[in-house]
Amino acid sequence: MKRQGASSERKRARKPSGKAGTTNGFLMEVCVDSVESAVNAERGGAGRIELCSGLLEGGTTPSMGVLQVVKQCVQIPVFVMIRPRGGDFLYSDREVEVMKADIRLAKLYGADGLVFGALTEDGNIDKELCMSLVAICRPLPVTFHRGGGITDRNLQRILEGSGATEFHCSARSARDSGMKFRNFSVAMGASLSSSEYSQKVTDVAQVRTLNAIAKNILV
Repeated sequence: MKRQGASSERKRARKPSGKAGTTNGFLMEVCVDSVESAVNAERGGAGRIELCSGLLEGGTTPSMGVLQVVKQCVQIPVFVMIRPRGGDFLYSDREVEVMKADIRLAKLYGADGLVFGALTEDGNIDKELCMSLVAICRPLPVTFHRGGGITDRNLQRILEGSGATEFHCSARSARDSGMKFRNFSVAMGASLSSSEYSQKVTDVAQVRTLNAIAKNILV
């Protein structure tokens, strides 16, 4: 069966998984790509973490080393992104095998849930593939993912208009690198990527701001 990805925009639809991480009548999930961001998300009041790598590409599967250390550093549930590459959500057979292997490893290293999505070449949900991945995830809960952006400018409108009690954000801000030596004639990564001397880290204050907005509306 041919499968296809979608635009960079992601949609989130939770499969039944209980209310892991819910403490205030709503669930705030923060997407992070480092141990520091995971700790900051918890400090700011997040109820759950979505652990990724490659956030510039919309989130890809993190290393098991990052997962292992994050689990040692936070108490809130950690859901792991299963996405073998950036780009669309149409996966080859070999990519599917990578996804299945990553699910098994994430479970082994303590994931509390898994996050993935897959589409056919026509842009429809690839139900056959998704259900086969869900079967491997059991008994852990699963979030279906395709990406979105929550900010302090749109959260109130989204919560009031949708009646949602769970939301997802990254709440990141730029932080200057601690490097004193800087070689601007050679850059790491593509020219469109951010400077290697600027790090995107989850901002405790931004998490707390979003948390307060949600509490004001939902509690």
